[in-house]
Amino acid sequence: MTLDQLQQGQRARIDSLLGDDVILQRLMEMGLLEDTELEVLGFAPFGDPIEIRLQDYRLSLRRNEAARIRATLLP
Repeated sequence: MTLDQLQQGQRARIDSLLGDDVILQRLMEMGLLEDTELEVLGFAPFGDPIEIRLQDYRLSLRRNEAARIRATLLP
């Protein structure tokens, strides 16, 4: 599953990032790395962007960026 498919309150671990361009590099620089745990905090009124908690900070991602991140749900 990809990050854009998660619901509010769900936690996941990043498995991989798709692509090899500037956007992917930017996501990795923001801390979106393999085996990193995150939690979906909420969505903007029209569903874009998505707010996540990553380590000790909050991050907002566009849906098309979140769709490039494969993740596994955590219990």
